[in-house]
Amino acid sequence: MDAFYASVEQRDNPSYRGKPLVVGGSPNQRGVVAAASYEARKFGIHSAMPSVTAFVFDVAAGIAKCPALIFVRPRFDVYREISTSIHAIFKRYSDLVEGVALDEAYLDVTENKQNIPYASTIARHIKTAIFQETQLTATAGVSINKFLAKMASGQNKPNGLTVILPEEAMPKAGACAIAFVEDLPIEKFHGIGEVTAAKMHSLGIHSGADLKTRSLLELTHHFGKAGHYYYKIARAEDDRPVEANRVRKSIGAETSFALLFKRCRSDVTRTRTDCPNRRAKVRATLHKRTHVNFKNQVL
Repeated sequence: MDAFYASVEQRDNPSYRGKPLVVGGSPNQRGVVAAASYEARKFGIHSAMPSVTAFVFDVAAGIAKCPALIFVRPRFDVYREISTSIHAIFKRYSDLVEGVALDEAYLDVTENKQNIPYASTIARHIKTAIFQETQLTATAGVSINKFLAKMASGQNKPNGLTVILPEEAMPKAGACAIAFVEDLPIEKFHGIGEVTAAKMHSLGIHSGADLKTRSLLELTHHFGKAGHYYYKIARAEDDRPVEANRVRKSIGAETSFALLFKRCRSDVTRTRTDCPNRRAKVRATLHKRTHVNFKNQVL
């Protein structure tokens, strides 16, 4: 989905529409940006950024990055409900739906319920249904595997649809056009973060074409097991299946404390109290197959 949490808030509150908006904790507290509207992103504000950083450009001088920025508390119960509705739309076309987050999923539509021959057609139908039923827009990427579909989904936001055909994924025999993967800047690759990208730059790897010239031995030497993944994606290869029922392997329990005063004793007590509950959640999860409810829909 496109700026999912922020788009829901703008949908439900017309006064927020067209304005820079952040869903997350208050800048007066120890909050974090969960989502930023596209109007806010123009100011360099993005998810996972501390709320105070999103609000203030220069902390020392007290200069606001975006004086008109609106902060809204998240409503996860609402987001989950909408995500469930969107998953129901997916299931009209395929049961092979792998939820990655509340706002992102992979679909395998090789054999689909509607017998539609083209994945791009299915993507258009799903995008239309989502907008008609939720008044929200979605961006889709269509290709031959999960890695390429993910890359495609990041090309034309918001409300976009990008298709990477097999012949575009890798160069055609005798063709001189640069393939999609080879031309992609290394920091744009899914699975390559800022730290890894910086290390690759230091090794002279700046694009997919550069990455493809490196041997498996060299990549595993510098990046360990992840080198196998980098070697494959440089060749547009990804054999991971769409897993409709993934077992959750971990549970995160996090509290952002609002006040930074001398509350060490109460904070420690609260953390210790939380531990048994967290262990209980983990034990329960190990006995129940589940998948995360539905960022961009990736087909």
